[in-house]
Amino acid sequence: MDLLYTAHVPPGDGPHPTILALHGWGANAHDLLGLAPILHGGGALVLSPQGPVAFEIAQGLLGFGWWPITEEREIDPAAFEAASQAIEGFLAAAAERYPIDPRKTVVMGFSQGGVMAYDLVMRNPERFSGLIAMSSWFPDHVDRAIPTQEALQNFPALVIHGTEDPMIPVERAQESRERLLARGVNVHYREFEMQHEIRPEALREIVLWLEEKVLNLIQLA
Repeated sequence: MDLLYTAHVPPGDGPHPTILALHGWGANAHDLLGLAPILHGGGALVLSPQGPVAFEIAQGLLGFGWWPITEEREIDPAAFEAASQAIEGFLAAAAERYPIDPRKTVVMGFSQGGVMAYDLVMRNPERFSGLIAMSSWFPDHVDRAIPTQEALQNFPALVIHGTEDPMIPVERAQESRERLLARGVNVHYREFEMQHEIRPEALREIVLWLEEKVLNLIQLA
């Protein structure tokens, strides 16, 4: 399955620090691309694929997601696996088209996209240099399906959540932090007085963490 996407490509030949940005339920490929001029001062290649599940938000207006949301709010394993494989295929194709720096590739996800980010990074930590999960959660069944990996030891992860989030309670982010710590991940966890959103103070935290813990650290090594 080929995913539609948007991209911010910085000037120069590269290779560029790269951020794979995975949007949440009801958004689209343009949703997180607006952060590109702010992240790494606009110097990062930002790739934002669009979820394969389309639905009508209002008449003539489509939203997209990574798996269908049911009344029971359970994740359909087949739909989840299809989305996971689609992201893997997208990333492989992007690596051939764009000058991605494999030493500086971060996966960032919001809400549903954060779940996909957890899955992608936890299964293949050696391929990435960092993980950002915003207003999201690390599901128990995904955690159980991932084998113990040495590459997760001290792997840098940033988890951000709103204390007033009405869609995903902050307790789920706290549980996710504990699961990451149990795997040896170097978790930087922050809560902000916000709902299911990215407030300016949360964005500042993301920018600082990227520079201090991932991109510049690797650049100087």
